[in-house]
Amino acid sequence: MLVPKKVKFRKWQTKRTNPKAMGPDTRGTKLSFGSYGLKSISQARVRSAQIEAARKVIARTLTKAGKYWIRIFPDRPYTAKAAEVGMGKGKGDPQGYCFDVFPGRIIFEVDGVDEKTASEALRKAGSKLPLKVRIMSRVHKQ
Repeated sequence: MLVPKKVKFRKWQTKRTNPKAMGPDTRGTKLSFGSYGLKSISQARVRSAQIEAARKVIARTLTKAGKYWIRIFPDRPYTAKAAEVGMGKGKGDPQGYCFDVFPGRIIFEVDGVDEKTASEALRKAGSKLPLKVRIMSRVHKQ
């Protein structure tokens, strides 16, 4: 799983946002490396385990023929309190890392395979993520 080597702060504040009022992302919105990509349509926090599950599906579907890129990295720590613990007594312990995905962000990119294989791999990967996604393709002009 993806984990940062070092973090400045162990625990972050929540930054509650209204997903309906959330604007589209401004960075990482265009295909940079591959011919096909998985673009987010909704907002969610994607945990490192979910990114890893989607990565495994893509790697298995592409076999050795294709190449893939992960365009997001989980650097935001999330915390959780133990089960059946009352309110108060401080914030819970860090459990793992996640990434805030906003609409328009490219999450994965794929290249080196035909359109059918790429869309199948990205479709399977999208089902592992907690947000709505769309498969993008780059139009080759020759």
